[in-house]
Amino acid sequence: MKIKDVVCDCEVDKNKAFKKEYKGKIYFFCTPTCRVAFEDNPEKYI
Repeated sequence: MKIKDVVCDCEVDKNKAFKKEYKGKIYFFCTPTCRVAFEDNPEKYI
C-alpha cells in the first residue's frame, strides 16, 4: 500500500516507510531526513 510522505509529497510503501507518531496519528516518510524535518516542525506539515 502506498501513502504520501507529508514532508516531500512522494509516495512511499507503508510497510517500508520510516514512521513517527504525533498526537495519536502515525505519519510516514520516505527517508530519515524527511522524518527529522517533521520532528523539527510537525505543525508545518499537518
